[in-house]
Amino acid sequence: MDNISIIGLDLAKRVFQAHGARADGSVGFRKKLGRSQVLGFFAKQPRCIVAMEACATAHEWGRAIGELGHEVRLIPPIYVKPFVKRQKNDAADAEAIAEAAGRPTMRFVAVKSEAQQAKAMAFRTRDLLVKQRTQLINALRGHLAEHGLIAPQGPAHVKVLADALEAAGSRLETLVIELGRLYLEQIELLSGRIADLDKVLKREAAREEDTARLMTMPGVGPLTAMAVQTFAPPMETFRRGRDFAAWTGLVPVQRSTGGKQILGRTSKMGQRDIRRLLIIGAMSVVRWAVRKGAPEGSWLARMLARKPRMVVAIALANKMARGIWAMSTRGENFRGPVAAV
Repeated sequence: MDNISIIGLDLAKRVFQAHGARADGSVGFRKKLGRSQVLGFFAKQPRCIVAMEACATAHEWGRAIGELGHEVRLIPPIYVKPFVKRQKNDAADAEAIAEAAGRPTMRFVAVKSEAQQAKAMAFRTRDLLVKQRTQLINALRGHLAEHGLIAPQGPAHVKVLADALEAAGSRLETLVIELGRLYLEQIELLSGRIADLDKVLKREAAREEDTARLMTMPGVGPLTAMAVQTFAPPMETFRRGRDFAAWTGLVPVQRSTGGKQILGRTSKMGQRDIRRLLIIGAMSVVRWAVRKGAPEGSWLARMLARKPRMVVAIALANKMARGIWAMSTRGENFRGPVAAV
């Protein structure tokens, strides 16, 4: 197993597949490994590049293998797929990973620290609870609508349903009232859990200098700042702000050919949580500008005068992404644009 430059490792629950490739691309070895054998195997290997797909458990294995002195590279699975030859099996996947990792233009995913993954868990947990609460609210609205009790959408109008349920009294079946109260109890419980997680995320965001700096930008709150810090790679990996905006998927899809530029909708590639939160934050800024009035002569005022609000929000989210890159790489707080005289 000498002269091995890249080892492609196909991750699994119990049986792993390793593919060793020499510097000239020839096959050095193909080996199956049990879960308990992986670290012992890599401890015996000379220092080399170890490539894995950026999937479940990849960051944990990346940290463990990196501590043994190897250079760990995580590759998005979509970039590995074109290198799989014919049949799909673990050995072919490991070989494809090793081949993809050797490409000079390949893009890699940064290995996350344990602290980043802990924050990601808090963020995902809150997101899950919000979805469950929305599901319960929609179910309750649907059930009560069949009995003539109507309320607008959203958590803010749950009290309308609760008051209507209690006011209905004997007009409704007892079972309907009991089940409605069960829904309301679960919604209240989830709202309390979400509020607790909001406090945790706000505390964590205010504690660190980088996230506190990002929150000086209008439209960027604790959730967005924490999402950027948790899910985005180090900003130094991007050459300019436009590259970070493209990574978030806030640029048009290109289908250009023959020298003719054809642009479509936003690509929606990259990290969807950051993109979603940037658009929500941008939309809040747009709504504020529509209600209060944007500064005369500003970019936002000119855009609102000739474009639909959602288009303006997407364009503003792109500018916010570029601003986040500039603030992070330069260590500066947000500075508002100066109107041209």
